[in-house]
Amino acid sequence: ALLALIGVLAALTPGVPEIELDPELILVAFLPPLLYADAFQTSWIDFKRWLRPISMLAIGLVLTTIVTVGLAAHELLPQMSVASCLLLGAVLSPTDTVAVQAVIERLHVPRRITAILGGESLVNDATGLVGVQVGIAVVLHGSFDPAIAGLSFARVTGLGVLSGLVIGIVFARLNLWFREVRTLFTLSLLSPYVAYAVADMLGGSGVLAVVVAGFVVAWRIHSLDGDTRFELYSSWDKLTFLLNGLCFLLVGFSAPLALEARPEWLIAGLLITLVVVVTRIGWCVPGAYLPLLFSPRLRKREGGYPPAKGVVVVSWAGVRGVVSLAAALALPLSLPDGTPFPGRAEIVACTLVVVLTTLLVQGLTLQPLIEWLGIRGEEDSAAEVRAAREALLSAGISRLDAYCSETSCPLSVHHWRELMADELKTLEDKDEAARKAARSRLDVSQDVRREVVEAQRRALLTLRDGGRINDRTYVGLLLELDRAHLATASSPA
Repeated sequence: ALLALIGVLAALTPGVPEIELDPELILVAFLPPLLYADAFQTSWIDFKRWLRPISMLAIGLVLTTIVTVGLAAHELLPQMSVASCLLLGAVLSPTDTVAVQAVIERLHVPRRITAILGGESLVNDATGLVGVQVGIAVVLHGSFDPAIAGLSFARVTGLGVLSGLVIGIVFARLNLWFREVRTLFTLSLLSPYVAYAVADMLGGSGVLAVVVAGFVVAWRIHSLDGDTRFELYSSWDKLTFLLNGLCFLLVGFSAPLALEARPEWLIAGLLITLVVVVTRIGWCVPGAYLPLLFSPRLRKREGGYPPAKGVVVVSWAGVRGVVSLAAALALPLSLPDGTPFPGRAEIVACTLVVVLTTLLVQGLTLQPLIEWLGIRGEEDSAAEVRAAREALLSAGISRLDAYCSETSCPLSVHHWRELMADELKTLEDKDEAARKAARSRLDVSQDVRREVVEAQRRALLTLRDGGRINDRTYVGLLLELDRAHLATASSPA
């Protein structure tokens, strides 16, 4: 949100050159890798557990938003056709929770909220843009037939899912054949673009194909070795940070488009923003409780009724962003007969107002709202991590004991086993004194290993400065020491 504000201020500053926002650049160049990364990092277990609220938001709320925004737009802008008004609703239906996720992760809110918002944003980009595709087809043909629109929606969705499934399986198999990190990163970067292109070529949803491909490849990521997996995640983290930042800046730089719009369009955009926000609140509050009220099975699967504070956060987190703006700007300029696309200027103006207003108002007030509500992360996440660590350490110790009973192990291996045993004691030993003693031994061991690595770095620098090794050798060995330092910092073993 702050980057969008910076973009607005920069765009309105006299003397700053005008930057033209190319919607194809966002929809084709930026969106596939961002969606792929989101799918890649989404917890499939959490996604399945909270599939009901995610589906209600990503499908039910999308359809409801299309209708409510369409009706409101037809009242506020009567010169627009019903089809164009519904198309505006489809354009405004996807949320963009990048700004929201940054706040949520920083404040460590409960996992239920992060999973629902992340899953919603991932899926409603696809459902919303499929709605845009269908809406454009209706406007181009000049008539609306619910049966034909439904069949078109099913065809676009089905081809998107099928394309993503096939491409995901292909690239998951390719990951088994290659081991070099740069090659694997190149393949992972190609995967979303190939999925998008194939689905688009077949007439399906490219966005949905990217999401499905990301899920499939992520499910098989364990087949890679640890170093490669670490490098891939690190590279993707940097790439998504850069692309998200550029997207928000581009949204801000599009602000001058609002100056070209008619005042009545801008006023309509503000009122439609209110409709978008109220629609989400009116959907989220009953949708969070009514299905659970009538289904004990759902209550059990989702861990009971959601806390009211969490529902408030989800209701307020409906920020619109670059996906909606790019979808509006990517609308055709004219119909097949050469006449201007009906309502395009109004759709672009209203979308720009809604995007900037939700980003700057909801995006910047979400953190104060969460802090005011006093929402904090749940203990179950920490307990889950603790239990998993105990299981990993127990498995490691058992394997070491079995190995050393068959083979003579050096002292370093026995020392490793002692460190793992100490870490296990800090987690499960009921004796407070024993836990403190084990923690103290681990701290000393880590401090010593850090000092050793730092001494090796200084010695390596002396060798390079003295001309005894070249820069290439220096960098290679320095990276080895850096990896050793990371291992020391993350684990006592």
